[in-house]
Amino acid sequence: MKSLFLKIFLSFWVAQALFIVLAILVTLAFRPRSATWEALRNTVLNDAVSAYEEGGDHQLRQYFENLESTQHVRAYLFNEQGEEVSRRGAPDWAIRVASGGTRSPRDGVVFPAPPIQRDSRASSDGKHRYTLVMGLPPGPRVFFGPRGMPIPGLIIAILSSGFVCYFLAWYMTKPVARLRAATQQLAAGDLTARAGNPKSRRRDEIAGLVRDFDTMAGRLETLVKAQSRLLNDISHELRSPLARLNVALGLARQRSGEESASMLERIELEASRLNELIGRLLTLARLEDGEKRVPSTPVFLDEIVLNIAEDAEFEAQARHCHVRSGIPVGVWEVRGEASLLHSAIENVVRNAIRYTREGTTVEIHLASSRTPAGAEAVVSVTDSGSGVPPDALEKLFQPFYRLDDDRGRQTGGVGLGLAITERAVRFHGGHVAAFNKAEGGLLVEIHLPLLADRSAGMNSEQVPAVQEA
Repeated sequence: MKSLFLKIFLSFWVAQALFIVLAILVTLAFRPRSATWEALRNTVLNDAVSAYEEGGDHQLRQYFENLESTQHVRAYLFNEQGEEVSRRGAPDWAIRVASGGTRSPRDGVVFPAPPIQRDSRASSDGKHRYTLVMGLPPGPRVFFGPRGMPIPGLIIAILSSGFVCYFLAWYMTKPVARLRAATQQLAAGDLTARAGNPKSRRRDEIAGLVRDFDTMAGRLETLVKAQSRLLNDISHELRSPLARLNVALGLARQRSGEESASMLERIELEASRLNELIGRLLTLARLEDGEKRVPSTPVFLDEIVLNIAEDAEFEAQARHCHVRSGIPVGVWEVRGEASLLHSAIENVVRNAIRYTREGTTVEIHLASSRTPAGAEAVVSVTDSGSGVPPDALEKLFQPFYRLDDDRGRQTGGVGLGLAITERAVRFHGGHVAAFNKAEGGLLVEIHLPLLADRSAGMNSEQVPAVQEA
């Protein structure tokens, strides 16, 4: 049983039910036995006749009321004419038994009917005869049925205890459910997630845990936003000296000779890399901010993939590689920002070109899949490189993560491209994952929700964007 609610509810309910049953059993076990009731019957009959003869119906009524309050015994005294002489008003079952009849079969089905004792004797002067009818408390001889414990009463008691236990379990586990949901939201990147209920007045330990979680979440939100603002401000501040550096570099080219050309080209290359790094940092800071909302502009994913493949084919020629894309016929429309999606897919493709073996082909495929949330587009990018260690697959999308610093310096990477891809895709409601192929190489899949489920007419025909040379 994995549910805390069910554990608490069933534990409390079973405990309450056992308590009720054991209490009834103990009560019945300590009730007087039949021999005791027979002795009491004789005593009550003699005392009742004496009380009636001495003080009339008033004294007899007081005696019966005292007997009922102390012994929980309901007694009635009848004369020869079938009249109840204490004038208290006898129930129907007592009148029937006094006249020699039997109790009605319906007595005790809903409310408990007591076991009955009946006896009679003559008056002191022998002129009258009195009949005593006593209703005893339920004894241990009959537990259920018309003359014992009422079954509906027991059912009502167990159901009532179940309702109380259900409410108690719900009251105890409701904050835990809210805390779990808020934890999942926080883990998914929603820093505004809170578990507390502003209208709640609880002050117990669970409420304290919820308040501590909200304090922690608020602190995390403040720190992350401060870090994002700091990164954004630093990146913006670096743009100004870079712009001045480019101007100075242009002036230096005009005034320098042939011997300085190689050094100036090196400076220009490093400045370009620094400018690109600042641009990526700004993009990352914008995505991490969390305040930007996904635009409602329709974007055609097939056009983006086709454009990226054409540009990447030109870049891949430097390594004697090729880029080939396969796009099925259909409407690949998603909602989002075209430039951001273009950058996300392009980062993956350029990364594949950078690490695939020379003379191989990078494959880009666009496909559709169906999930419980609806149809989604899947962009698959496959290379023929050496792959990635299994324990590093999840780390590929972390900022500034590189498998090999020496290789990163040779290729010019700083570990921000795939991080931007992951955040851009998550910003658009999708997700990205990386897998090692069995035959070697890396497969990166980008999942994005389609704007409308119009992929039913898509066929499996592959349309190459760039033919392999």
